[in-house]
Amino acid sequence: MDTNVAPLGERILRSVLDHVVAIGDAAETSYLEAKSTVDITSKTGLVKVAKFLLACANRLPEDAARHLKGYAVLVIGAQQGEAGGVARGAEPHELADRLRPYLGATFPGFEFGRIGVEGDLEVLFVVGLPPEDGQPIFPCHKAYGVPGEDQLVNGAIYVRDHSNTRTANAGEIMALVERARGVPRPPIALDIGLLGSISRVGRVAEVLDRLYDFEEQRYLEPPSKEKAPPPGFALPGLFGDTVTSTAEDRAARIDAWRQARPAYVEAGRAHLFGVALDGVGVRVVSRDRFVARPEIVLTFHDCEIVDFAERDDADLSLLVEPVRGRETPHWGMVDPGASRITPRDYPVWDQRGMNAEVTLTPESLRPNVGWSTDQDDYVIVARDPQTTSVRVTWVLTEDSSDLTTRGEMAVPVGPLVDAAELVKMAFLNEQ
Repeated sequence: MDTNVAPLGERILRSVLDHVVAIGDAAETSYLEAKSTVDITSKTGLVKVAKFLLACANRLPEDAARHLKGYAVLVIGAQQGEAGGVARGAEPHELADRLRPYLGATFPGFEFGRIGVEGDLEVLFVVGLPPEDGQPIFPCHKAYGVPGEDQLVNGAIYVRDHSNTRTANAGEIMALVERARGVPRPPIALDIGLLGSISRVGRVAEVLDRLYDFEEQRYLEPPSKEKAPPPGFALPGLFGDTVTSTAEDRAARIDAWRQARPAYVEAGRAHLFGVALDGVGVRVVSRDRFVARPEIVLTFHDCEIVDFAERDDADLSLLVEPVRGRETPHWGMVDPGASRITPRDYPVWDQRGMNAEVTLTPESLRPNVGWSTDQDDYVIVARDPQTTSVRVTWVLTEDSSDLTTRGEMAVPVGPLVDAAELVKMAFLNEQ
């Protein structure tokens, strides 16, 4: 369906109808709704039409103008695979008279169309007009309610949200107030800053390989020839085997451990970063603009992201997986990130290939008022320890709007720290 034309005239309306018949409910958007059977001569049918028209009149001009020249269409008498129609007899002037108590005397009106189908049936089209800057908010002027059916609330402000009609939230009402003033909403402009620093860590692979090599050597050496740990890496209680095993058992165990070693090292790396490095937060300010229920996705390019943990959570057996295994295996535990219950204003983070991604969903952003997250949720580490800054890109979308706002910034990184020093500090209590 071509959405760059006004839905007026039989040819265009027939293309809208064909679209609805082709894909049914999937055709419904902020500018198109379809009902298979609605009797607009009944009170319940009238409620559906009134709510749709009110919601269409309460759109923002810049949002509405992107499709169908700002018009919106309610198709009555069609569904996927069928244009069954409704009984003939509806007249636009009669419908307007019956709708007036609900829409109010100042409502801008609507267009009406019909396409005949089999017998005495026809498909009806109720077309909402394009909204304009300077128009007032259009509230419902009369209540109607029957349990189990669509209801209208006196004074309610209805809006279209993607494919359904609902009451407006605070941000949408404020935007409509701006529309009534005749001033287009300014574009979204964000100031985004980092709380804390992106970390840099040197010699991570080297230090972890050294620790894992030593664990393997300790396991393979007879107790009488047990080697001292490398200087600065005395991990008491981690190395050694306290259970007498046969040679075959020990060989099978070390073979399985070697095969799993890359995964153990990766987990140990994340645990080291989580307990030894400081967390990062984000502060967002919307300049001169209220933003309702935004979603902001930040991408930290060429970075790692791990769960932040307190220093008291440092566990040697999570840093270096013992060959003999743990008394309480951590691999049997549920990944806390997989079952994390997060309220709307809580950040969500994940590793996306070589990049770290953080998604922020505040309830709203108030003009020139900072909104920020805590610094005890996640840790971000630059993959290149020699870099001086990290490229961060972000994308913002706002509830009930198809517009996308993008930005980019270069964030300085923190001082370079050595992985061996992190191990001593977090696991050996050496400052």
